[in-house]
Order: sequence, then structure tokens, then C-alpha cells
Amino acid sequence: MSKPKFGVVVFPGSNCDHDAYHILKHQFGQETIFLWHKSSSLEDVDVVILPGGFSYGDYLRCGAIARVSPIMKEIVSFARRGGTVIGICNGFQILCEAGLLPGALLRNERLTFLCQFVNLTVENTDTRFTNACLPGEVLRIPIAHGEGNYYVDSRTLRELEEHNQILFRYSEPDGSLTEQSNPNGSVANIAGIMNVQGNVMGLMPHPERAADPALGPIDGQKIFSSLLRHFDEYEEYQHIALTERV
Repeated sequence: MSKPKFGVVVFPGSNCDHDAYHILKHQFGQETIFLWHKSSSLEDVDVVILPGGFSYGDYLRCGAIARVSPIMKEIVSFARRGGTVIGICNGFQILCEAGLLPGALLRNERLTFLCQFVNLTVENTDTRFTNACLPGEVLRIPIAHGEGNYYVDSRTLRELEEHNQILFRYSEPDGSLTEQSNPNGSVANIAGIMNVQGNVMGLMPHPERAADPALGPIDGQKIFSSLLRHFDEYEEYQHIALTERV
């Protein structure tokens, strides 16, 4: 069965692009390429990663300039055709600015930059991004952001909950949701969501920074493992379907 091909977008100011590339290429052994922000081609990738960093210096607003870069036109079309897209930290901000995910990322509640490990409760395991996790499992993954305060209005929050689009919430080590476990003031402790179609995910924590055993905790591996399992199952389904038709 063929392996998925990953593309990591590089914007001016991206600083986690090589982290994501390293994990996918060297830890998981996947075909991985960089996609330049001025490119008008996704080069036939199966998964697009929008990495963390400070795209275009975060001038105007985080992700506001990146969303109108040439590559984003292709990514929006790719996502609307069902292509898999992940936005990590600044990438999450870009996805919200581009309208691929609902909501906005505001300044952290205490107006300070945060760089620390947090606990994440997995809310939905029936997705291509979380199928390697257990329901209610708590992952320990780092954050590094100044504008990670996720906000949606009450109506949109209800829709996110009704459609099981909330994937991760900041929590205590035992999985309980408390005000103290919410590092940035995000509404309902939300740390990561997906679109209603289930092919676009954004999250503020950095799974690529918790995926190399040489660096410590590896809970972030489960997100990448989930993607690979999704593509394996899809290939197996396609193979079975083709066999049955023959």
C-alpha cells in the first residue's frame, strides 16, 4: 500500500517547519516535502501541514497576511475537496483567518507569552487525527504562543459540541476541566478542533515537539500515528472495494 505524501508549508517567519518535517520524515519515515508560500502547486501531497511560528511577523493580526499568500488559495481548494490539512499554533490561526475553521485566536488572557507543557483531554477519537488515542485519554504536549485564546460565540460553541468537532481540551492530569488548567483563557478549555467535514484540524499545542524520544515526552506521536492509520485503513477499504467489484 502506498504511503501518504506530506507537505509542510514554509512562510516567512515560520519556525516550526523543520520540526514538523523532521518528525514526519525521520521519525515516521514518510515522504515529506516543503511547500513555499509563493508556490501555486501542492505537488500532489496527501496531507498539508501549516506549522507554527510567526508568519509574516504576525503583522496586522496572527495569520492575517498568510491567509492571502498564493499557497493558501491552493490549500483552501484542497481542503474543500476533502484533502487533509493540519494547522499547528500559527497554522491554527491561519486556518481560522482563511475561514477553514470557525472562531478566532485572541491574546492570551494574561497577555503574556506562554511556553510550557499542558495536559490535553482527547474529546473525540473517531477522527483521522485522533484514532490512535483512547476516549478521555490525557496527552502531555507543549504550547508556545502569545495569542492562543480560542474564541467563538455561544451559538458556534453549541455547533462545535453538537457535531463533535472539539478534539482537545486543556485539562488537569486526571482529565478534569478546570479554570486553572486552561492556560490562555480559551472558551470551554478548547485546545483543538476540526471542521464539520472532519478533514481539517487546528490545535494550539505542538505535537511535533513531543514526538522525538531524544527530546522527552512522545504523546504527540499519537496525532501523526492516527493520520497514518487513517490512510492505511482508507487504502485497505479501497483495495477491498476494488476486489469485490472484480
